[in-house]
Amino acid sequence: MKMRFLHGGVVLYASLLAATGSARAENLLGAYHQAVAHDPVLAQARAEFAEDQAGLPVARSALYPHVRVAASVGVNRAEVTGIGLPILANYRSDSYGITLTQPLFNGQTLSALALARARVRAGAAALAQTEQRVIEAVTDAYFGVLKAQADARVATREQRLLADIYRQTRAFLRVGKGDPIAVEEARANLASARAGTIVAENAVRVARQRLQRLTHHPLGRLRDLGRVQAQPPHPDAIGPWLAMAFAHQPLLKQARADVRAARAAVAYHERAHWPTIALVGEAEHGLGILLPPVEVNQAGASLQLSMPIYQGGGVSAATAQAQAAVRVNRSRLRDIRDTIRLDTKTAFLDLQSSVTEFNAARAARRAARISLQATRKGYTVGTRSIIDVLSTATQYAAAQRSYNLALYDQIVARVALKGAAGILTPADVATINAMLIRRPRRAFKPQDFGAHG
Repeated sequence: MKMRFLHGGVVLYASLLAATGSARAENLLGAYHQAVAHDPVLAQARAEFAEDQAGLPVARSALYPHVRVAASVGVNRAEVTGIGLPILANYRSDSYGITLTQPLFNGQTLSALALARARVRAGAAALAQTEQRVIEAVTDAYFGVLKAQADARVATREQRLLADIYRQTRAFLRVGKGDPIAVEEARANLASARAGTIVAENAVRVARQRLQRLTHHPLGRLRDLGRVQAQPPHPDAIGPWLAMAFAHQPLLKQARADVRAARAAVAYHERAHWPTIALVGEAEHGLGILLPPVEVNQAGASLQLSMPIYQGGGVSAATAQAQAAVRVNRSRLRDIRDTIRLDTKTAFLDLQSSVTEFNAARAARRAARISLQATRKGYTVGTRSIIDVLSTATQYAAAQRSYNLALYDQIVARVALKGAAGILTPADVATINAMLIRRPRRAFKPQDFGAHG
């Protein structure tokens, strides 16, 4: 029931978005809605689930009464002898009838119904898995854009800072305090920063294309994160997360349903040896017009028993094939269990590590900024060299990049853990979306770090 509710909510989201036209995605929730409405992989999963659902009434129909109507109109030529003069005549023969067959016992139809039910469960789990994969893919792509944009901002800031340092070294050289080698060092670092800016801007374009591939809509100016506090897993123990994964992971549910379907297929083929019993009722009217006309009306009922004796070895071969499929699906189930256990533990540890990495990166960024400010002041009064300034400027840019990586990875790690446990829902997208703000991040200015001149 929970899985059907989730699927219905996703379809409703998609319908609402389709009615709004081609709006530009500006936040995570909008990008997710557009992906739900237009992602071809999700559309394929929905169609496959609909196909599995359609197979259930097909299998069930074999248990219901079957009614058959037949009619014929014929023209015959007869030659009658032995009754005096021979008779040679053309005459009509018409007939029509109805047959009602009610199966009473058929082992194969029961197995086919169990097989269809297992396939529906597998299809529902596959659809739920695809829906969660869409959430993970959109979240990863959205924050991939934010990270690329943040890196581009850092590259631009670094370029501006190194340009300011380059101007400062040239000014010192003009007044006789500088060093030509220092000027060249600053020039080389500035050229490298300009190249890095181009690379970072291209990375933004690639990241936006990756997100647009999921939404199939143009992107607006994406909202960025506000203030974020690193959050460890809750509960902060691996046991409950493994229990949730083994209970809720759609991939595992699908594998279990596939095993049940394979077992039902074995029973289906084994029961081909079983007898079948059906109740048959018939009513028929026949009319033959030949000296004199003959009319026949009859009705009756019978209990029919049918039992196959030998079918060329096809039943045994099909059963052996189905039994091999059971072994394949059991092995796959064990492999998926191991994979889920590993993925859940990995995601749990990644989220734990992301807290430490985020706090460390934030502290390192603060320290790098203070170091850059102090080094630039020292260069101004002659106690530090331009090499020191360039080195601390590069270190600050690296610290800023590390902070951005840790910031966005912390959010993505939260989604990854819920995805590994199989409990990721659109509500999680809304929760993360609430952390986004309209105001863009402020770009730092050279004077923030003690720039002069």
